[in-house]
Amino acid sequence: MKTVLDGDGDHEFQPDVATSSASQLIGRLRRVLRPEDLDCACRETLSGALARFDEQERRRETRRRLAAAREHKERIASILHFLSELDALSEAENDRTVFEEFALLFVEIERSGEAAVSALRGL
Repeated sequence: MKTVLDGDGDHEFQPDVATSSASQLIGRLRRVLRPEDLDCACRETLSGALARFDEQERRRETRRRLAAAREHKERIASILHFLSELDALSEAENDRTVFEEFALLFVEIERSGEAAVSALRGL
């Protein structure tokens, strides 16, 4: 999965086929690179190398997902700072567009929250 900017400048966390592709690639490499005529020591060395590579890719993906979730947490914290100005408004506010601006901030919190959820559930 990855964080991308959509046309509105919003951040979204979208599926990325790289992780599943990496695991699929390792599986294909195992099938191709482990012919039966390899001696045992060579086959064991190759199996160990592929297992280590697979583990590294899984850890890299976990780090990337955690970083994305943390980015969204920081984004939400920043938005909450702006939302604190909502306390200064009253029903007598003349500029009614300010309410729509605050509503959009809540929408952005929702989007960032959903993206963070997606990143963490993919772990």
